[in-house]
Amino acid sequence: MIELKTATEIDALREAGRIAAQALHAVREHARVGTALRELDELARTVLADAGARPVFDGYHPRWAPGPFPGAIRTSVNDALARGIPDRTRLAEGDLISVECAARHHDWVGAAAITFTVGTPGPGDAELVQAAEQALADGIAAARPGARLGEISRAIGVLGRSAGYGIPSGLGGHGIGRDLHEAPQVPNDGHPGKGVPLRPGLVLTIEPMLLAGGSDATCADDDGWTVRTGDGSRAAHVGHTVAITADGPRILTAL
Repeated sequence: MIELKTATEIDALREAGRIAAQALHAVREHARVGTALRELDELARTVLADAGARPVFDGYHPRWAPGPFPGAIRTSVNDALARGIPDRTRLAEGDLISVECAARHHDWVGAAAITFTVGTPGPGDAELVQAAEQALADGIAAARPGARLGEISRAIGVLGRSAGYGIPSGLGGHGIGRDLHEAPQVPNDGHPGKGVPLRPGLVLTIEPMLLAGGSDATCADDDGWTVRTGDGSRAAHVGHTVAITADGPRILTAL
């Protein structure tokens, strides 16, 4: 069932989203060559705690996963595009890292994702990140009352496909509110005029994922969490929590 949020509830979601954005900003500022992913996780955990929030991912255990997720954030490096575990791996020059953060504050959840390069970008990496960020902007612009969900999916897909990038099926955004994952799903490719109507009060995560090699194929690590490109090419994953309002889309995970 799709739940529409009140203006007061959207304001509460905005506070959770702001905290998630603060944690991501801190992680990006701290990340450098030699930094361990676990160190970034500890930093994000501290930012959330200082703001009175809790990490949603820590201990999260959906039915398909082999065990609870062991981190406050998800850190996916180079050919990993989502759900990467923040372990002892240390960042190297030119690494492309995607970081996901979801914060729970007063029973409401805000989630976002960023992708950035450590040091000097490798060939094509800056263009990949720029395309993902533009796809996010286009998807948000399409999130207007009176449209349908397919308008968001189509906007993301057109950008990604026209640039020659792969778009993994089965991965994307979703409804969000009291729970991290709520209805509806938000695919990263689709058709205008399809999907549920976008009504004021609907809150979604919009999460473009682009694969540099052009193939849509992905594979999972033995850890049961990390998703990688099937061809070993690099990936970018960015996202915001967005509320549909009578005045248009409102980004809830901006700083």
